[in-house]
Amino acid sequence: MSKFKLLVILATVLLATTLMSAQASRTWVSGVGDDANPCSRTAPCKTWAGAISKTANGGEIDALDPGGFGALTITKGITLDGGGGQVASTLVAGTNGIVVQATPATDVVIIRNLRINGIGSGTNGIQFNSGKDLNIENCFIFGFTQNGINITLNQAQQASVHVINTVLKNNGGDGLRATNAVSPKVHVEFNNSYALLNGGAGVHAQQHSFVVAFGSSAEQGTDGFKADDLGGTSDTQMIVSNSEASYNTNGVTAGSGANVQVGGTVAAFNSGCGFNNTGLGGAGNVFHYQQTNRIIFTSGSDICGTPHPIPQT
Repeated sequence: MSKFKLLVILATVLLATTLMSAQASRTWVSGVGDDANPCSRTAPCKTWAGAISKTANGGEIDALDPGGFGALTITKGITLDGGGGQVASTLVAGTNGIVVQATPATDVVIIRNLRINGIGSGTNGIQFNSGKDLNIENCFIFGFTQNGINITLNQAQQASVHVINTVLKNNGGDGLRATNAVSPKVHVEFNNSYALLNGGAGVHAQQHSFVVAFGSSAEQGTDGFKADDLGGTSDTQMIVSNSEASYNTNGVTAGSGANVQVGGTVAAFNSGCGFNNTGLGGAGNVFHYQQTNRIIFTSGSDICGTPHPIPQT
């Protein structure tokens, strides 16, 4: 082997080793950081985008102190953590706050302890395009022209979304909207969370989605909780349990192609219908409700539509 070839091989090995070592399992951002830094705790980066290229797949980016860390597109499994008790934020204008475009079969993404602010012109707070599992924990998403959390998948692999201890407020569209263009259904949990003052529904299940809302509130929207299937596949399902839907036009709405079940839920001060099933049509599209619900102080009708709902005891 010539000396030249040997040098080329050694240089290639060294370059690969350098690139691998450049990606740490944990990196850091700071309001006074610099993206030219290695994103270590003592030399943090300035933005999420600056840190993600230096963070290994499955790793974590943590915020050291309060700051605005910019928009981000996530293409691998990773955790973003704004830190407990801090004000780590993503503030965007005219675009999505965080886009998740990860690998459907493998990538788990966790977004926690963040304020995501669209300042009245951002598109969607969190846009979920692909991935295996998305977790949104202890976040405040507000001020977007479309949806707070917009789940619009087009993948044949099973995906899940878990929204926990999160507030979706003052967005122009839905607080949360879920759909997959193909089977199987995306599974969404909306747990101990709030959808308030959004222009559309608080939580909206659409084609190829199964949404469970538990211990949550949806207030001051067109519908608190809503399910329908505009794709015509009649496979949209929603369960609302131990929750509250108040000050909306309709508390809980079942549209065409939807199977909705409600239990232990309060629908109060809605101006149209407490439970609304006027959009139902076709075999198998149902609205079940348990006797444990309370529908009170409705300006219109407590229950709208026939022949459903069907009492379920």
